[in-house]
Amino acid sequence: MATFNLFNYLEPPNAFYEFERIYSAQQWAKKQRWIVDYLTEFQPDVIGFQEAFSIESLKTLLQQAGYHYFAVVDEPQVIDEFIYKRPVVAIASRFVISEVAAVQHDEELAHIMGLSADFTFSRKVLRATLIMPHIGDVDCYVVHFKSKRPLLEVEQNNQLAPEQNIIAHLKADIAGGWGSTIQRGSEATLLMLEMIKRREDTQTPMLLMGDFNNNLIDGVLSHLLTDSLRFAPAFDSKSYLVKYCLNDAWDLFIKSQLSDPEQNQSLPELKRTPTHYFGASSSVLDYILLSCEFDASYDDSFYEVSDYHTYDRHLINPEFERDDQSTDHGVVMITLTLRC
Repeated sequence: MATFNLFNYLEPPNAFYEFERIYSAQQWAKKQRWIVDYLTEFQPDVIGFQEAFSIESLKTLLQQAGYHYFAVVDEPQVIDEFIYKRPVVAIASRFVISEVAAVQHDEELAHIMGLSADFTFSRKVLRATLIMPHIGDVDCYVVHFKSKRPLLEVEQNNQLAPEQNIIAHLKADIAGGWGSTIQRGSEATLLMLEMIKRREDTQTPMLLMGDFNNNLIDGVLSHLLTDSLRFAPAFDSKSYLVKYCLNDAWDLFIKSQLSDPEQNQSLPELKRTPTHYFGASSSVLDYILLSCEFDASYDDSFYEVSDYHTYDRHLINPEFERDDQSTDHGVVMITLTLRC
């Protein structure tokens, strides 16, 4: 299973965001070849994509690579004939996709949370029910949460003094940045509530993957990994709660290594690889979260996370000919192994 930010997948002569941002024929061919090369080398069975503009082109590319099941629940926005914005998420699978839907949030809960009546996800969340070997139906959610780009933008005003311009930008950056954080955290919260509701109704195993645009542990999205209740009755709460909680695939991978004496010797060398770099800083923004059916420590689990891989050669050691039109994110892939 892999999550893959495509970074402006838009077929020329269309432009992304601004009229001059158009791939040449050579650049487009290189971008498509880079994607196919990754799929050929690593062979993921299921891929959640972000930043897809050209839906039919992506679908055709994936069918040629052996992915016969493909779905989207939205389409990008065209703002001026050939200029596109708001790319969408997509899913491709070698396994049958039996159901596809766009997640609809609970408006009453959104109101209680203090959100406006017109609140929407910045990108529609895709839910696809896959028929996976041995386990059967699995609800796979693909997301691209709101970025950290401030919601407010201020243009340079030549009528203002330099210091006043700086102050205006500072205010916009602070307020707009917090607005983006509220949006991103609200998206994750409302999605999690819908996942819990769906789990209660169907008991279907869950998998959430995508570009979260945030580290999971800094507080804004940490509730996605909630595994305890502050005021719940103590009696048997843990056994009920585990069914509705998600686990970070990286943590499950480490847990599986700890349970294997042979692998345990190399554990000190394991360190999570960043998926995004900005200047001198790096962070993990791309995640795969799983329900208890994929946790080897859960008695009734079917699978365990036996491998966790972040493909980042194009970020840390790029070669122009090979990586010129790749992506600005690492590609995260996990391997699920059937438990004996």
